[in-house]
Amino acid sequence: MSTLRDKWESRPAARASHALLVIPLGLIVTIVMVDALTRHVPLGPLLIVAPAITASFAGPLLTGLMGILAVTGQFLVPVFQDKPITAPLQAQALSIAVISGFLVAFRYVRDLRERQLARTRSVAVATQEVLMRPLPQRSGPLRIATDYIAAEEEAQVGGDLYAAVRCDGATRLLIGDVRGKGLHAIEATSLLLGAFHGSAYRNLSLRRMVMHLGHAMHWKWELDADDDPEAAESFVTALLLDIPDDVDLVEMISCGHPPPLLLRDGKVSPLETCPACPLGLMTPSEDQYVVDTFSFEPGAILLLYTDGVIEARSPDGTFYPLTERFAAWDGNGGPERLVQYVHGDLLRHAGGHIGDDAAVIAVERLP
Repeated sequence: MSTLRDKWESRPAARASHALLVIPLGLIVTIVMVDALTRHVPLGPLLIVAPAITASFAGPLLTGLMGILAVTGQFLVPVFQDKPITAPLQAQALSIAVISGFLVAFRYVRDLRERQLARTRSVAVATQEVLMRPLPQRSGPLRIATDYIAAEEEAQVGGDLYAAVRCDGATRLLIGDVRGKGLHAIEATSLLLGAFHGSAYRNLSLRRMVMHLGHAMHWKWELDADDDPEAAESFVTALLLDIPDDVDLVEMISCGHPPPLLLRDGKVSPLETCPACPLGLMTPSEDQYVVDTFSFEPGAILLLYTDGVIEARSPDGTFYPLTERFAAWDGNGGPERLVQYVHGDLLRHAGGHIGDDAAVIAVERLP
């Protein structure tokens, strides 16, 4: 069982708010003392400042307590001056009490909304973890690191997706981006990831895997076409990769997705593929997809990303130069350090906020 000390130390925000109580308390004492000494200039109405300041950082209980102390201070002034409590002074005290009551109600509503927002965020985080299972840090001879940057902080989940499975002596990776946002994108993300994970045990070839995903998305949006006017224009850009354990190469099929970047011997180069149509736009056929093969030697790092990365703009409208920034990376720390570097550098470029969700996967082949 945790001690009171442990509970107190686990709440730095609460400790900070309690420390700030010195300010309104000091104001009450100062105003009462000055008002008691200044007999011709009534300063009592200024006491409302104390509960008003308290409401900015503390909860309704402390705000109400500060309001009670302010009203008490108003009645202490004539006591110190040895004067009777007059009707104007009672009116001033009543005004402080009424305004303090409004401040308490305001703070209560604000705290209630903050708790609701915290619950919403926790549900969003849980939804993201269920939809997109964390990729393994090690898969065969590969080290993998991921990062997801949501455009809306409260949402934490959107149309960008990634997944990985083990498949017949290889690691199969998927990264994609569903057109649209909100529940429409989350529903499509759920279906696509379910189809990807559910078919892993069948050991489909890469081309047949893409066809399977394309059929799933096309079927979904055809069924939704009558009720959802956006269904006919929905699609998913995706990149599927097979990385064998015992062969230094990577096979991939691009469905309208940005090409990955390969860092090898200190040089960054895009792996230009022959892209097919995004998933869901039409009924897929095997001849639509070309499997591109590239060398992927030990020590090389492959960077996969969604278009939210390269389409992020700076305040002056400049797109994020991912290839240049990747080439400027110092190369230390492996995939984990790389995704942290891209995360921080991207947000700095965009002024702290991006307009679209962004996902990044870094994969390194070990000796």
